Amino acid sequence: MSETKSVLRLNDAVVFQGETLVLQNVNIQVNAGELVYLVGKTGSGKSSLLKTLYADLPLKEGSGIIADFDLTKLKRKQIAFLRRKLGIVFQDFNLLSDRNVYQNLWFILESIGWKKNNEMDHRIKDVLKLVSLQGKEHKMIHELSGGEQQRLVIARAILNKPEVILADEPTGNLDPDVTDNIMELLYEICRQGTGMLIATHDYRIIKKFPGKIYRCDENKIEEVRYTG
Repeated sequence: MSETKSVLRLNDAVVFQGETLVLQNVNIQVNAGELVYLVGKTGSGKSSLLKTLYADLPLKEGSGIIADFDLTKLKRKQIAFLRRKLGIVFQDFNLLSDRNVYQNLWFILESIGWKKNNEMDHRIKDVLKLVSLQGKEHKMIHELSGGEQQRLVIARAILNKPEVILADEPTGNLDPDVTDNIMELLYEICRQGTGMLIATHDYRIIKKFPGKIYRCDENKIEEVRYTG
């Protein structure tokens, strides 16, 4: 049996926001096809950890590998290449409001270096089908419901077939029924082999879609068992 590939690993990492210590002695691992949750109070360091993983904050101490990139040796010019191997899902969508669904996805493919129009068109249609947005290609962003906008965010995140998805409160603004639909989608993407790290306050989804759990508390992270 082949060994499961680690797509994200931090060892004795220290996370800073500027000069402020946020987290220390961070040891976490996410494997291909593994669902992992990051929980903790607001301000406990979840978002800072995610920012470190997609190189918005530098990793100054400890070691960190994500999608085969060494975060401690990452050069500025390499950051764009790292992010092409990641899918990033934000709570506040960050979609281009002056473009329709199709154009939002086309813009991303162009920006990461896809060149062939037919391949771009095929990939966009594939991901829209995967997230159940086929037929919505020409809808403007304001014409989509909150759940549809989050599905588009997920479509954008998986366009380049990432090794890891980092999601920061991806269901924070959604009602429970829509939340479950979004989580079912993320869960299926994970089952297909993508490692996934989700920062959340919502223990209900952890109970319904179980995975490994790390908790941020008092400047540290520990693996915990869900007992709810």
